[in-house]
Amino acid sequence: MTKISTTEARSGAGRRTASRRASSPSLSDTSHPGHDCPLCPRLVEFREANRAAHPDWFNGPVPPLGGRDAAVLIVGLAPGLQGANRTGRPFTGDYAGDLLYATLLEFGFASGRYEARPDDTLKLVDCRIGNAVHCVPPQNKPTPAEINTCRQFLVSTIKDMPRLKAIVTLGRISHDSTLKALGLPLRAAPFKHGGEFQHGALRVFSSYHCSRYNTNTGVLTPAMFRAVFASVRDYLDR
Repeated sequence: MTKISTTEARSGAGRRTASRRASSPSLSDTSHPGHDCPLCPRLVEFREANRAAHPDWFNGPVPPLGGRDAAVLIVGLAPGLQGANRTGRPFTGDYAGDLLYATLLEFGFASGRYEARPDDTLKLVDCRIGNAVHCVPPQNKPTPAEINTCRQFLVSTIKDMPRLKAIVTLGRISHDSTLKALGLPLRAAPFKHGGEFQHGALRVFSSYHCSRYNTNTGVLTPAMFRAVFASVRDYLDR
């Protein structure tokens, strides 16, 4: 077996990172911030620190995964530091992705095999995944100002999906930001796990976030999470 030196490996990673940056949308693409988005100073500072510490990581606003013609949009909170911020693909490389993608595979919203890396064989089926905040925040906690600033891209993502029928929000922040993106007051549908409400042609489903903390503490069990996506599948199949 041919051995690759550390220098060669880092060089290859650097080329991959440069390629990703070159192909990332610019700020003129309103559905997704560019790789060097300057809109949130605290997140920019954190991004630059991570780029210095981990130059082979993605370290940028993570774009949505899945086609614009999908019927389902899943809205998470923000990229995880060693998950999507590292790999460049939503929910890839951390525990939340293990539970999410296993569930999507079970209910036919994905195919292939999830192996916690962006070059595995996983493909989404009639499903798209994004976040309320595109950049990784310190301690996984975006500020209200950062959530509000990034919502413009969530609004554009929703408007850019002509076949959209269902939105699944993961956690209260995702839920509340999605309501605001739809132009609705929070009182229209207070967050609760397993909640559903109809907004025009859209059905919105809410779930606790599939984080390791929520599952370790019993706030969310795999069965509870599967029940949400069973409801989504039933709704689409009517």
